[in-house]
This record gives sequence, C-alpha cells and structure tokens, in this order.
Amino acid sequence: MKKTELLAPAKDKYTAICAINSGCDALYIGAPKFGARQNAGNSLEDIKEIVQYAHKFNVKVHVTINTILDDNELVEAKKLIKQLFDIGVDALIVQDMGILKASIDCEIPPIPIHMSTQCDNRNLEKAQFFDKLGASRVILARETSLETIKEICANTKTEIETFIHGALCVSYSGQCYLSCSIGGRSANRGECAQSCRKKYSLVDKNGKFIAKDLHLLSLKDFNASKHLENLVKYGVKSFKIEGRLKDENYVKNVVAYYRNELDKISEKTSSGKIFLDFEPDVNKSFNRGFTDYFLENRKQCFNFNTPKSLGEKLGKVKKIDKNYFVLNAEINPQDGLCYFMNGELNGCLVNKVEGNKIFPNKMDNLKVGTVIYRNFDAKFEKQLTNSKTKRRLGVEFVFENNILTAIDEDKNSVEKIILSKEQPKNPEKMNSSFISQLNKTGESDFYVIDVKIKSNLPFMPVSEINNLRREILEDLIQKRLKNYKRELQQQMQYVEFPKKELDYRANIHNQEAKCFYENCGSKVSQMSYESTKPKCVELMRTKHCLKYAFDMCKSPTELFLIDEKGKKYQLKFDCKNCEMVIIG
Repeated sequence: MKKTELLAPAKDKYTAICAINSGCDALYIGAPKFGARQNAGNSLEDIKEIVQYAHKFNVKVHVTINTILDDNELVEAKKLIKQLFDIGVDALIVQDMGILKASIDCEIPPIPIHMSTQCDNRNLEKAQFFDKLGASRVILARETSLETIKEICANTKTEIETFIHGALCVSYSGQCYLSCSIGGRSANRGECAQSCRKKYSLVDKNGKFIAKDLHLLSLKDFNASKHLENLVKYGVKSFKIEGRLKDENYVKNVVAYYRNELDKISEKTSSGKIFLDFEPDVNKSFNRGFTDYFLENRKQCFNFNTPKSLGEKLGKVKKIDKNYFVLNAEINPQDGLCYFMNGELNGCLVNKVEGNKIFPNKMDNLKVGTVIYRNFDAKFEKQLTNSKTKRRLGVEFVFENNILTAIDEDKNSVEKIILSKEQPKNPEKMNSSFISQLNKTGESDFYVIDVKIKSNLPFMPVSEINNLRREILEDLIQKRLKNYKRELQQQMQYVEFPKKELDYRANIHNQEAKCFYENCGSKVSQMSYESTKPKCVELMRTKHCLKYAFDMCKSPTELFLIDEKGKKYQLKFDCKNCEMVIIG
C-alpha cells in the first residue's frame, strides 16, 4: 500500500499531544505570530516540547506562518523561521511570497516550504508553478474536484496535500476581502470576522426579496471520507483535517476516525500503534451537517438556517406532553438537543430520560414531527475527556551472553550489559520473572512485541530488572530522537508565473513579495487590498452560487446581497466556471 500522511490541527500543546496519541502522522500549529488563526498562536517553548514528543513517533510538526506580511513583519518572520528551524520544526506553511524570496536568497534555513491553500491553489497551472519553483508541497483549494486533483498529482512532482474534513470557507482561500471591507479585519492577516456566517437577504434589482435574513453564505462542514480511496490512488500525499481552534475532544475523535479509515487503504508515515479506548464517530463532534463539496459534482453544500453545530440527526418527535416529549432514540441526561422552529435554531438540555420519554429543561415551540438533532452527546464527551488512548512503539527484547538488546519497530537498537554473574537457584522461575517484568512497560512509550532469551540468565532481583527496563527504554527513546531524519528544502529558483499582470488579488503586501513576482516575470500593478482599499471590486469569489441554490440558473435577473446593517453588495455570476462574485 502507498504511504500517506494524516495531518491534524492543534491549537496548543495539549491538543497537539492528543492528535499524536490519536494517530496523526503530522500536525500543524500556529507560531507565536503570523498565523491565519490569530487566536491560536503558541510559544517557541511549547512548540519545542511538541517537537520532542512528536519526533519520538516520527510524527512531523508543521508551523503556520500563513498571513501576508508588511516589510517590518517580514524581517521579524525571517528571525522566527530560524528559531523554528533550530528547535526542530519540520515544515512551514506559508502564503507570503516574501518568504519564498528569502528562501531563494538563502536568508532563511532550508526548512521545507508548503504553499498554503491561501495561495489560491485551485488548478494545474498554479500547482505546476510552485512545483517548478521547487516548493516541497502544495496545499490545494478545498473546491478542487477529484478530476483536477488527479490531473495535478499526475503532472507534478511536489507533494500534494488536500483537505478532507472540517469547516469550509465559502470563498476561495486567500481571495476573500469581505471581512476586511466590512470592519477592517483582514482574513489574509489572520483576523477574519467570519462575515460568511452572518445573516443576509437576497433581492433583485427592484428590491424584491428572494430570501430574507438567512445565513446565505454559510456552508456545511467538509467530509471527504468516502473519497479517501480515490485520493490515495491518485497520489495525494497528505490528508488534512481543518480545525486549529477546535478543542481536544474534537481532535481526538476526528483524528482517530480518519486514522481508522486511512489504515484500511494506505500505510501511515509515522510509527507506533494506537491503543484506542473509544469508538470514533465524526457525527458526534461539532459539525454543521456534512458535504463532500465539489469533489464530484455540484451538490447542496449550504445550510442557510444556522452556522451553529447541528451534530447528529436523531429522528422526529412522536408525541408531546406537558413536560416531556417522545423520541425513539438513545438519549442520556445532560445531552444537548436542538431543532428548527420557524427557521430559527432552538436548543434544550435533557434533564431526565424514562425509556423514550425525554424531559428537557424547556420545550419552546416544539411540535410533533419536529426533527431533533443532538449537538452535545454527554456520554461520548465524557468518554473522550476520560480517554486514556495512547500511542506506543513496538519493542523486542533479546537477551544473549549477558547483554540485553532492545530493538524497536523501526530497527533502532540499544544494549545494556548485565554485570551479575550469580546463577539463579531456579532458572525457569528467573526466566518467567524476567519476561514478566520486561513486559510491564507501564506509562512508557513502548509496548512489548516479544522477549527472547537465548542464553542462561543470571540471578536478578525484580527491582533490578525494573531499573534495567526503564534505563534501556529511555536510551532507546534518545536513540530514536538522535536518528530522526529531518527533510530539508531543496534550493528553489525563480520561474515564470502564469499571470503577467497582478492586482490586489495577488496579496502582495511587502516589497520583497513584489520583487519575487517581478523576478518571475510578472508586472505588479496594484499592492494588496489591505494596503490600497480599492472600491467597487471583487470582494469574494466562490463556487457556492445563490442562483443555483434558489433554482435561478437560467434567470437573467440581477441579484444583490444586503447585510444586517443594510449595506448592499452586487452579485455577478460567472456561469461558464460556475462561480459567484460579490462586488463591493
């Protein structure tokens, strides 16, 4: 089977440890500054601690420096990159071309560069540019179809990474200026205000309402689990879970789920066995309903009623009494339930359950036939919180001629000489005790595959065997860390960029990025939106189309969006490419 990488999100070191223990092959995490999730930064000390833990299991640590930078920030970012390299970070996820210029000019260490999805990587032409440039990896746009992913993998040498799960940005990543336009909070600078999750109204040129006060730009969450086999077959290297703001329980559950799924069709790139103590189920963690987006064909990817979590669908209300309702589903006290009534999401907490009678803390507007969802499974969340899921490395012990050798699953080995010459009175009992104590790996990072005794054992008290086991396993961990091989970025070079003239949509925010594009043969006619604030321009380009959503594909009617404050945005439709554009 092919080797593939499961890439997990981590907002902090505790979530990172959970991701590693649950089975990821790599994780991505924010640096102290310059990440696209401004509220998910981490200290260098914490990142170093994560690196040390991850590398024991051959798990890689990728750090996000994926915002656009001004000239002063770029200088600071270069210093930060050197520090990240020095503490052992495996790769950078970047958007700003000033960092690429710094790599080409050898101003930063040879740390692998992964081109963020914020670079708008949605076609073969863009992927081939970064491939020829020499970038280590290209992270594709979420909108990329299976057909295009197959084409890109077949016609590039660089590693290809795709998203497989999590929240969806309605805009092509890196091409959304709506948040910046509305309140000055730039998505490209890590400050997105999630304008796409707000309410909007859709009107025609005469002011007639087609939809009023709905979450018209809010999408369901991505779930590509049924497409994993094809993605592996096409040559995708890394499978990415979105969620650098998600909590530990979310990460445990979703990572474990995709670990199980990928193990059926590919080999992991990391080491160790995952000892799970729960049954993962992505329906039980935060989700807005699932979609596979545009992997195959255009489907209903939106959820206009709410941007909040729906969780899992349980069924319809059968009966309503004074203080309870009847539902044929397994529900527990403290579960959080929700349902739609008059287009609004209502919620309640389960106080008591008697058979199929559910006694909630409130039943506002609840009616027979209402569909009930569970967005908080108290029993499952408690199981995740108390989970002792652990990742362990297989080790084999071999004793021969007074030397104990420990060999791990990756063929790293260490030896310990046993000085005792005293012969045991009962050799059989000594052998049994020796094997028994070596198997007691406790809270260490190892589990024992086998213990082989190839010559006579000397007498050793139990305490001495235990000390021997602890020492040799600690030596083995240090040997693993010493033998860990970090990949380095190959020397990159300037190549011709596909577009000859670049405007604000190239997100050029510093002089080094401008110089980069000029060295690639492009004329920069306009700097970033954040620095120029152009009027009446494209604020968002999206595959999500409101004409399609309201069955108006063939209608020539002009349409407009109106936000909650009454501001009006013109909509344009690129029907040839099945795209909608918001102008403002």
